[in-house]
Amino acid sequence: MDRSLLEGDPHRILEGMAICAYAIGSDEGYIYCRAEYPLAIKRLKQAIAQAEEAGLLGEKMLGTDFNFTLHIKESRRVCLRAKRLLSSPYRRQTRHAAPPSPFPAVKGLWDKPSNINNVETFANVPYIFRVGAEEYAKLGTEKSKGTKVFALTGKINNTGLAEVPMGITMREILFDIGGGIMGGKKFKAVQIGGPSGGCIPEELLDCSR
Repeated sequence: MDRSLLEGDPHRILEGMAICAYAIGSDEGYIYCRAEYPLAIKRLKQAIAQAEEAGLLGEKMLGTDFNFTLHIKESRRVCLRAKRLLSSPYRRQTRHAAPPSPFPAVKGLWDKPSNINNVETFANVPYIFRVGAEEYAKLGTEKSKGTKVFALTGKINNTGLAEVPMGITMREILFDIGGGIMGGKKFKAVQIGGPSGGCIPEELLDCSR
């Protein structure tokens, strides 16, 4: 899902990161991207160069005294923990990197306060600024606002990416959007959450959050 955003609309992520950087007073940012995504890396580099040329990144952005420089960190490893992710620029092998402490917001990358967010979060920031917080909050649930992108793969009729409002049930995603199981076979379980996720059996398909 993140790769589709990085490849399809990298400027959206850059804008979100720049807004975040301005809000917290940061002058440097890193985009951690898997080396297996060469097109995403290529388009990120192009977008960063275009933004710098337009004065939207780099020194004295938009004619102000605010500076924000973005770097791309390429890696062949999946970092599931925030502290390990923060350690990755220090070493080539992230699994051997000592995690910083105590917390990223206190002492993170280069021993400085750091903020970590995923691609979808940063991509939503410009949209929220454009339509307003109240309008954005109309999507989703009381505690989980907005939308979420799901990747539908496996033995399902309609594969691909689906952006849905938070609060939707897994049954709606799999059967209404995904078209159900191939060959009309009985559903057994669905694995969610990527490498760090788990499996949801049929009796939990109507749960929502």
